Amino acid sequence: MKKARLIVETDFSLATVDPRLFGSFIEHLGRAVYEGIYEPGHPTSDEKGFRQDVLKLVRDIDVPIVRYPGGNFVSGYNWEDGVGPVKDRPRRMELAWRSIEDNSFGTNEFMDWCRQAKTAPMLAVNLGTKGPEEARQLVEYCNHPGGTTLSDLRKAHGWRDPHNVKLWCLGNEMDGPWQIGHKSAQEYARTAHEAAKVMKWVDPSIELVACGSSNSSMSTFGSYELAVLDECYRDIDYISLHSYYGNPDGDTANFLARSMNMDAFIKSVAAMCDAIQGKLHAKKKVHLSFDEWNVWFHSGKQDAELPSWTQAPPMLEDVYTHEDAVLVGLMLITMLKNADRVKIACLAQLVNVIAPIMTEKGGAAWVQSIYWPFLQASRYGRGTVMQGILRAPLSDTKDFMDVPVVDAVVVRNDESGEVTVFAANRDLSESVVFETELRGFGPMKVLEHAVLASEDIHAFNTKENPDRVKPAAGHAVFEGNLLAASLPKCSWNMIRLAKA
Repeated sequence: MKKARLIVETDFSLATVDPRLFGSFIEHLGRAVYEGIYEPGHPTSDEKGFRQDVLKLVRDIDVPIVRYPGGNFVSGYNWEDGVGPVKDRPRRMELAWRSIEDNSFGTNEFMDWCRQAKTAPMLAVNLGTKGPEEARQLVEYCNHPGGTTLSDLRKAHGWRDPHNVKLWCLGNEMDGPWQIGHKSAQEYARTAHEAAKVMKWVDPSIELVACGSSNSSMSTFGSYELAVLDECYRDIDYISLHSYYGNPDGDTANFLARSMNMDAFIKSVAAMCDAIQGKLHAKKKVHLSFDEWNVWFHSGKQDAELPSWTQAPPMLEDVYTHEDAVLVGLMLITMLKNADRVKIACLAQLVNVIAPIMTEKGGAAWVQSIYWPFLQASRYGRGTVMQGILRAPLSDTKDFMDVPVVDAVVVRNDESGEVTVFAANRDLSESVVFETELRGFGPMKVLEHAVLASEDIHAFNTKENPDRVKPAAGHAVFEGNLLAASLPKCSWNMIRLAKA
């Protein structure tokens, strides 16, 4: 049987986890908003039209921020269309996803939903068809207390108190030719710089995320980041990364190694940020916002057959399998192991659209396989990430060399003294004996070993069988300073310990 070992010293830590690492994303795309979080007339919906069954599932995973309203959608969005009396809002052709948008849900509704979901908004501004003026107007509408045209307009619309949105995205994927208002690096950098300047003049307390590359395979990756950072470094706080991974050819070993691509992407962009910091002799450090990440490939064929110009079409409704959940767990481990640079991340998306939560119109809500590693990491992955030395057998796949059979990370909660180990076994045929040596932590006891494993790596949850892929109890043992557990083949594991 294969063995892997992780060594952690209590005196050696990497970083404090920013809770926003466990954020998510809602876009006006498919059924994410309409029939997802918002469905007037649903048996569980309140007077605002918010589905309470969905809200409970969202609160259970404790997402600290939700990015909105896009995504590709935002690059053609007029924010004014989504405020004011609903009966007066325009019905538009939405070009990014070839849908109809009736704007019955907009900025203020989203703010009310965030309050019920116990999360904070991360708003994106349109730098595709709009620019700095519209961006700063939205900041004024949302954040200024009153006494100006736009802040008083918010009050007239029924929201007396400012929304105090603290985190803003300067557009979305502007490097992509598919984007409405696509811009070269230089064009985007100038626009973003001017937008950032006036947005912070309106509210100096806000933080800003500039667009980086849409993925690390873009031909402009690297040059785009450097141009944007060179122009905007002093005005921004974060630069964005996006990545989706799929397994269309059924090569699961290669699929589960794709978190290594994510790690390399993070380290490359962090190096670019540091290079520009050095060039500009800047004191502050720009960090990373991985504000779109997930598995995405299942829905491609069915989406190609959808008719255009319908409202809330069932787009991007990937049905996630057990192996998808294991990769999502590996991606969460990767971001935790880079918590010194990745301060914000958004699982894309939250409901129905490549999402952990699914709904039926007028009916049930249920969770997909990927919900479970995200829930466990969000609940128990907050605190201090410990430096670790991992020794594990290595193998090669089609696209990756020296892939460790196990990847793992340890997070210590400084308030409670609890320690959580997250570990994933990539081996497709056998269990791995996994040991974590916790040096200097003192006597501890195992509180929980949760295991997500399945004999069928293609198993998935449905409305009729919502618990087919769900964590079960494992059996981890702590003796002396050594935690030992058997990690089933192709599994995600969470082991929690407390002081004995």
